[in-house]
Amino acid sequence: MERALLLLPTTTYRTQAFLDAAGALGVEIVCASERPNVFEERAPDRLLTLDFDDPDAAAEGVRRFAETSRIDAVVGVDDRTTVVAAAIAERLGLPANPVGAAAAARNKLEMRRRLAAAGVPVPRFEPVSLDDDPAPVARARTYPCVLKPLALSASRGVIRADTPTEFVAAVERIARILAGAGDTSRTLLAEEFVPGAEVALEGLLVGGALQTLALFDKPDPLDGPFFEETIYVTPSRLPAAVQAELATVTARAAAALGLREGPVHAELRVGPGGPRVIEVAARSIGGLCSRALRFGAGMTLEELILRHALGRKIESYERERRPAGVMMLPIPRAGRLRAVTGVEAARAVPGIEEIVITTHRGQELVPLPEGWQYLGFVFARAQTPEAVEQALRAAHARLGVEIV
Repeated sequence: MERALLLLPTTTYRTQAFLDAAGALGVEIVCASERPNVFEERAPDRLLTLDFDDPDAAAEGVRRFAETSRIDAVVGVDDRTTVVAAAIAERLGLPANPVGAAAAARNKLEMRRRLAAAGVPVPRFEPVSLDDDPAPVARARTYPCVLKPLALSASRGVIRADTPTEFVAAVERIARILAGAGDTSRTLLAEEFVPGAEVALEGLLVGGALQTLALFDKPDPLDGPFFEETIYVTPSRLPAAVQAELATVTARAAAALGLREGPVHAELRVGPGGPRVIEVAARSIGGLCSRALRFGAGMTLEELILRHALGRKIESYERERRPAGVMMLPIPRAGRLRAVTGVEAARAVPGIEEIVITTHRGQELVPLPEGWQYLGFVFARAQTPEAVEQALRAAHARLGVEIV
């Protein structure tokens, strides 16, 4: 039986989806996390504790484990595990992204530098040191601009500034967010704000070639000051020529970073000057959003990723034809969750397939830009992308959130 190593941080939403995919494929699983005894309820085959912040040590630990228990594939499920997954695969001689490429994709400044050097269209950018007085830098900026940490994900710490005063305030706020997250980086990224529609491209790299799996529209405007994502709908309603250009630009970006194998999640803006790459991550879509995707004869995204990692044949990369979408339920304000009401009424909206509330009663809620989680997820399928979007909005309107 084939055996795959899953790198599953304790904060990930993806554990059960990957375990279910492994079960469907008949694959034996070794689960690794940064803390011991976090998978007891799910009873995987084997457990490992690894330091995800030390790729070399983690790779050596897995190499020793593999001396007696063969590993056929390594899959990191989110941003935090992409670099360590590449290091482990390299140590075991398995196909994967180069460690340097995975590291570049995780660092927004290095990513921008590599893409710009390769001629991939990106926003104008520059580093900002937290050790310097931000006021002189703020006075020299062109506005509006966006400031962001180099490594945090899920739009955490991403803030738009329209004036020098807002720039200084954003730098100070992001510095506090980094300190709270235990991130010791002393550099931020400042880049021009690109107006226009934003999309997300989900893809899979096979030997350096990009297979586009889905292109999501984000119908809610993402203009700041914070950039909380809500609705994703696929297929995209953009013209076919624009969609083709987005896929081409994403493939160029992945190549410029040196990425060659596995999932890719790209964020792009379609502005007056054409597509600009905002981010290319060497991982699949986050949260529970993958539930909106099915391929071939009902294959999940996690099954597709595992098949590729194991070198199995994939009959079809084509997404199901029926339009689908997901809404990541935003946190309206800080406090403790008392209740989410109206769930059954929201489920009754035509087109709604599933509503998953991932927070629990009494949980402390932290909205963006300090926070990174969502209240939950709403999934819909319908005959048109417009109907999917309408169903998601109607369901959201029936939900109530009580916060104290």
